[in-house]
Amino acid sequence: MSVSSPPQKDIQESPEAGFGKRPLGKRLIEANTFWIGLVLLALVILFSAIAPDSFPTLFTFQTLFIESSVLLILSVGMTFVIITSGIDLSVGSVLILAGMVAGKVMEALSGGDASKAGWGVILVGLVVAVVTGTIWGLINGVLVAVAKIPALIVTLGTMGAALATAYLLNGGSDLRTVPAELTKTLGYGTSFGIVPNLVIVAIVITVIGAWLLRTTKFGRYTFAVGSNAEGARRAGIGVTAHLLKVYTLTGFLAGIAGFLSLAYYNSTTISGHTTDNLNAIAAVVMGGTSLFGGVGTILGTVIGVFIPAVLRKGFNIIHVQDFWQMFIVSWVLVAAVWFDQRRRRRRNSR
Repeated sequence: MSVSSPPQKDIQESPEAGFGKRPLGKRLIEANTFWIGLVLLALVILFSAIAPDSFPTLFTFQTLFIESSVLLILSVGMTFVIITSGIDLSVGSVLILAGMVAGKVMEALSGGDASKAGWGVILVGLVVAVVTGTIWGLINGVLVAVAKIPALIVTLGTMGAALATAYLLNGGSDLRTVPAELTKTLGYGTSFGIVPNLVIVAIVITVIGAWLLRTTKFGRYTFAVGSNAEGARRAGIGVTAHLLKVYTLTGFLAGIAGFLSLAYYNSTTISGHTTDNLNAIAAVVMGGTSLFGGVGTILGTVIGVFIPAVLRKGFNIIHVQDFWQMFIVSWVLVAAVWFDQRRRRRRNSR
């Protein structure tokens, strides 16, 4: 006989389900988010002490948040995928493709030069970007969930296909005619005097993602599928349908990220996004989401996005070569996976 909710064991093992009646101090110490949050705080304090006149400034934090906004939106979608024990290597290419298609449509509607286009054309571009990303995500979902092809292979293939399509659409070069109104309002505009509009959009999407993962049936099913797909299926969860939704959601968010990137950079900036997929995966894993599925939080992902961002910004301010940032982030990522494996071995030995 089937039931409408996933097995209780799977729910209880996820951080989103709570920690029972254990003391608050013990719960904090055992939470990955607590420790990575301390790492982020320590980095902010360290760079503030080293460069007190340059790092802890309003301009630094504004640019830090703006530069992290697009990656944060990608990482929210990646969190859902990795919790299901999947992977999506195509998000960076889908971002590029969505921005390119949106830009080409806005150009076509503006007679070849979209720089003076109004909000009617801009809204059409937004819809086109979102639809492009959503369709690509749905394709990934069909190949992974229905055709049963490993997610690594599927998204590796669609990564190359999306990037190649973006190049073909504009003759192998970046698109550079973006509506000035879009760049002025969304790319560089602010609200309440100091808060960049790009950051507001990223915050809203992140909060919605956290709510979806933590409080809804969709979130519970995501954890259940990642913890034990066969057990979830026997409990009455439509695993195939749910995976379709998760990959489609990831494509949808990549489409939004592509449009925001177009607004901020005033170009498709293809070369600047070719490693976004790996950066998103690294941020999610550093944030405590398990590559083996069933464990993860959006808050952890937010912290995971900002650890390398703070390192990059701090190193630039104190004039340290970029390769040190790459070196340190790489080892932090390895350490995150190691701690995750230790936690799983300890849990399984109980």
